[in-house]
Amino acid sequence: MPNKTHDLHSPRLADAWAVLQAHSHAGYQLEPDASRLAFADPEFLLRRETRGIRFQLEMLKPDLEQQAHGIENTVVVFGSARFRSEEESAALLAQAEAGSDPELTERLRKLARNSHYYEKARTFGSLVAKYSEPKEPADKLFICTGGGPGIMQAANRGAFEAGGISVGLAIALPMEEEANPYVPPALLFKFHYFALRKMHFMMRAKALVVFPGGFGTLDELFEVVTLVQTRKAKAAPIVLFGSDYWKRLLNIDMMVEEGVISPQDVKLLHYVDDPHVAWDLIKDFYEL
Repeated sequence: MPNKTHDLHSPRLADAWAVLQAHSHAGYQLEPDASRLAFADPEFLLRRETRGIRFQLEMLKPDLEQQAHGIENTVVVFGSARFRSEEESAALLAQAEAGSDPELTERLRKLARNSHYYEKARTFGSLVAKYSEPKEPADKLFICTGGGPGIMQAANRGAFEAGGISVGLAIALPMEEEANPYVPPALLFKFHYFALRKMHFMMRAKALVVFPGGFGTLDELFEVVTLVQTRKAKAAPIVLFGSDYWKRLLNIDMMVEEGVISPQDVKLLHYVDDPHVAWDLIKDFYEL
């Protein structure tokens, strides 16, 4: 696909950008300026009235970049940002045990107990990348995560180690965490709006694999389940990795008993404990 960025070098756009850079480098605060080009005016673009424009930009930028890189079909992986590799977890726990903070030690002990999920997400990412490597562009599947640490890093890392590329859809949060290093910079996007980020997760998703996680993971899981249940999104495998965790956390049978979901809705969820089984389930669904 032709590179469109040559437009940025047109004198008018370059001049507008130069003004912003000069203010930034000098440490000046940008003040409202009616003579500044509207699209080069942060003060204007950050007004409440221009929120719709910001929505459009967060929709368009990741879409165009993924198209340019041939990203059409993804396998989305969610899970806790707190899980670390077995090696890193062991080192952190050993350091804590040598200290004098029992609360920190106990928290790290719990996280270390779940580090095997990191290794399994890493294996799963590798399986998807290895499958896609010899395929034609239209048949490739790419790992897509939230671009952060933990399970997200593990899946991106597995794809990277298998020689593939993957996507990261990060979100700007008060408790900012660095993006993981296994996503190519051109495919690591940062969002302000959760809604637009979720839309991008679903636009190309052919499957969802959800590892154990907290509120954010549950939010993303139920968003997808609702879209598929209500047929706002096409049917796709929704795989819950770690059957013991999910069956302790979610009493889906009780929801059927109380009549708040239909018996067939239970079939939307698939429980697995092995990355190869998760990948086979997706392959069987699409007859790959």
